[in-house]
Amino acid sequence: MVARLVIAAPSSGAGKTTVATGLMAAFAGRGLAVSPHKVGPDYIDPGYHALATGRPGRNLDAYMCGTGLIAPLFEHGARGCDLAVVEGVMGLYDGAADQGELASTAQVSKLLKAPVVLVVDASSQSRSVAALVHGFASWDPEVRIGGVILNKVATDRHEHLLREALGESGVPVLGVLRRAPAVATPSRHLGLVPVAERQAAALAAVAAQAEQVRAGCDLEALLSLARSAPELHCEPWVAEVGERLHAGGSGVPTLPRTPSGGTPIAPAERMPTPVVAVAGGAAFTFSYAEHTELLRAAGAEVVTFDPLRDEALPEGTSGLVIGGGFPEMYGEQLSANEPLRKAVAALAASGAPVAAECAGLLYLARSLDGTPMCGVLDADARMSERLTLGYRDAVAVSDSVLAPAGARMRGHEFHRTVIEPGAGAAAAWGLRQPERRVEGFVQGGVHASYVHTHWAGSPEAAARFVEHCR
Repeated sequence: MVARLVIAAPSSGAGKTTVATGLMAAFAGRGLAVSPHKVGPDYIDPGYHALATGRPGRNLDAYMCGTGLIAPLFEHGARGCDLAVVEGVMGLYDGAADQGELASTAQVSKLLKAPVVLVVDASSQSRSVAALVHGFASWDPEVRIGGVILNKVATDRHEHLLREALGESGVPVLGVLRRAPAVATPSRHLGLVPVAERQAAALAAVAAQAEQVRAGCDLEALLSLARSAPELHCEPWVAEVGERLHAGGSGVPTLPRTPSGGTPIAPAERMPTPVVAVAGGAAFTFSYAEHTELLRAAGAEVVTFDPLRDEALPEGTSGLVIGGGFPEMYGEQLSANEPLRKAVAALAASGAPVAAECAGLLYLARSLDGTPMCGVLDADARMSERLTLGYRDAVAVSDSVLAPAGARMRGHEFHRTVIEPGAGAAAAWGLRQPERRVEGFVQGGVHASYVHTHWAGSPEAAARFVEHCR
């Protein structure tokens, strides 16, 4: 059994990431093997979690992967660890819009049978903190709030007032943290600045967070609370592309396990090993660890490259995956790497499979804010003031290297850019909410879209992609 805690808050901005990352680093510093997790689709926080623990940060997304896979995915990531720390998303009870508790931190805590530690921004309250904590602790009797950490406490007097009020609530105070600029992480238009863009500063911030948590939190009480979680009694998720993956009911429909021609996919061990190049580096930091694991399980050799530095694709590349990130911050550098842009365009023109999400879509466009990109798509992208954000229920409009027409997948959009398409490509997805629209591009072997997907929820997409690479 893996001891576990869920770190939640009444709302965004209370300090969940600071506390969760600090706890991970503090416990790792004591010699514990700590497994880091994040509720929801966030790509950036897991980078800081990985820095704190030395293990991949993994997401637990009940919308994209289905409720039945939350515990197995958790067990997969936490295998062999002493402790798991799960950082929540938004407020404790906030989830997918118009979907009740689906994908909320509260739902994930119940699926994991994990006690919750509530991080409260106490900067503008004293006795009212007790009413706030009481409300959150009593709202859903299945959610076990095992303690509270008070954040942004001003003075000893302020702390005394808060502790006195909470003494009547029945929820123990497990930590008190003062305002500390050293633990802050800079943000910009889509949230925190990723670790890959500020390695040295990020290391210093994580060290400061660990020190703050060590000084202000009762680590023994927190560890005891984590160890009170019961057994989950489920098998760990396995990165396989066979039909058995969805046993147990994920709630997300699977894709047909055939390529577009209708030929059944043969077992990976009987087929050649294709090289799948995966974009990385500072401009393309958004990826889920399970994607690489599924590509390898489908029989691919996965090789990472950096579009900011590498002037050629990895030797023998037969398929290309370009995930999300911040190409808008590196437009000039990406454009200046003309040899790689030409190599990407040539690969796409050959009909090779290319899967691009969000930042990858921008990179394949003709231009980004007027700066030349790869020119694979007859489209131009630009920054926008409007934030596009939310879960998406998507239906494949066209046959592609990821899905046959009519297949359904769930995903997430998060961007401040718009793309102005020309002609010559089919749409990738038909989206059902918040409004009905078509989105993305399918052109030859290219599937490019703003929609981020989590392949653990539809592992056949990885198998299909690798089969097309062959």
